Amino acid sequence: MLIYAKQPIYYIIDNYPQKIKTLYLSKELEKKEYSRLMKMGFEIKRIPHEAAQIMSKNANHQGFLAEVDDYKLYPLNSFLNKDFVLVLSSLTDVGNIGALVRSAYALGVDAIVVCGIKSLAIEPVLRTSSGALFDIPLAVEQNIHDVLNDLKTSGFTLYGAQMGGKDIRDIVVKQKRALILGSEGEGLTSRVVSKLDEIVSIKMSHDFDSLNVSVAGAILMDRMRI
Repeated sequence: MLIYAKQPIYYIIDNYPQKIKTLYLSKELEKKEYSRLMKMGFEIKRIPHEAAQIMSKNANHQGFLAEVDDYKLYPLNSFLNKDFVLVLSSLTDVGNIGALVRSAYALGVDAIVVCGIKSLAIEPVLRTSSGALFDIPLAVEQNIHDVLNDLKTSGFTLYGAQMGGKDIRDIVVKQKRALILGSEGEGLTSRVVSKLDEIVSIKMSHDFDSLNVSVAGAILMDRMRI
């Protein structure tokens, strides 16, 4: 699996160096830093800028690319004994998903389930999460209704984010809880809403339509911490 950009790669270098197979550099490093990296145990290859552009498909790689171990998805049943699970229903923007992964890890979520998509592009999610994906278990499940049923029967209280819901500040959050976020454009379907225990929202100080799903998700996760 190829990732690029300085921040996610250095996160993996500092926290999971054993996951790096080859580090590709298309820029010069200070001698002290290069010597430090040489002692990390992975292969380092210097490549020309043109090669880095081809490898990253002309993306902003910042001179850093790395071949890392594939991320191994988790089974849903391994989450059923957790306390705080984030469920993403039909989100498609990998930037939003990566940002939510990063926030989830920072804010104490135990696991993430991505639903309603055929497959998840792991590389951009890992990159946009700044490497935090390696720190939190993630499952991909096609049918969100099966996921919600499994969570419900395992004792989770299901909280869904939707405009017009109860102010999250007024909710007494249960210990075993799941936060369900809907797609960027459509939100949660009526069928999903019918399965939830609470509909929650963020009360705005000014008249405004809505927040980006990754921003709203981070606020809700923070306010659902116990």
